[in-house]
Amino acid sequence: MVDRVDDIEGRSGSTPGRPTATRFSGAPSGAEAGEPAAIGVDLGSGYTRIWTSGRALLQAPTISGDLTRPAQPVRRGRISDPAELRTFLTHLLRRYHRPLPAGGVVVACLPVLATEDDEAVTRQLLTEVFDPSRVLFIDTVRAAAIAAVARPGGLLVADVGAQLTEVAVLARGGVVAARRADLGMNDLIRPSDADSVMYTIVELVGYLRRDPRCRGVAATAIGRGLLMVGGGAAQPELVARTAAALELPVRPARDPRLAAVRGAGLAALSALRRTATLTA
Repeated sequence: MVDRVDDIEGRSGSTPGRPTATRFSGAPSGAEAGEPAAIGVDLGSGYTRIWTSGRALLQAPTISGDLTRPAQPVRRGRISDPAELRTFLTHLLRRYHRPLPAGGVVVACLPVLATEDDEAVTRQLLTEVFDPSRVLFIDTVRAAAIAAVARPGGLLVADVGAQLTEVAVLARGGVVAARRADLGMNDLIRPSDADSVMYTIVELVGYLRRDPRCRGVAATAIGRGLLMVGGGAAQPELVARTAAALELPVRPARDPRLAAVRGAGLAALSALRRTATLTA
């Protein structure tokens, strides 16, 4: 069974603390009831987002439990409480008027450098919640690049999330090299005071510049500038200061908070169509 998308060819306004649903024009409309769905999942430390073919995009803060004893089931990009997260996802999916049919294809985002244990825990959880035919994984930075319709060739991507900052060089359809730091926008007292995140991005890019395994590819990708995604990309001051510090153009993705889940959804749709073609 294919475990990673690498092996397959081929923020809207909301009330804080409440799940929201937004329509993504890339999702095919009019899906038949009971038809297997393509599902993209981004289990973020700050927000969880679910993209489903033919349905609205769901998003809600990744907080479970009641108001008096809230729980954070995802910390620093890693599932810390599978039981709480399962309950959270089950409640979030109830916002769909029709239950999701079993047998769909789920593509889940994972941070770069995620471990095999991280994959195993995530796979078991998503299998229990969605009852899919397949669970595939994709690096969050690669999913965001898919949604951003990045140009062919080497690409430098920074994903600045709630509790993680990841920087990766992408080429030949996958991640060539990557670094990450346990620092994100939620660690800041004020989002506008993001110098610590900016310095972290610069440091991670420096590591990639010096990595002998990808020096040539990294130089090409870095020369084309930086694609920034995640919540940090929605902060113009952080984007501008990062560009000045790196002396490179920095381009925030359109709807940067949704880029990863949209890319995962498109990858799931591609995998579902490929499966249907092979079985036709």
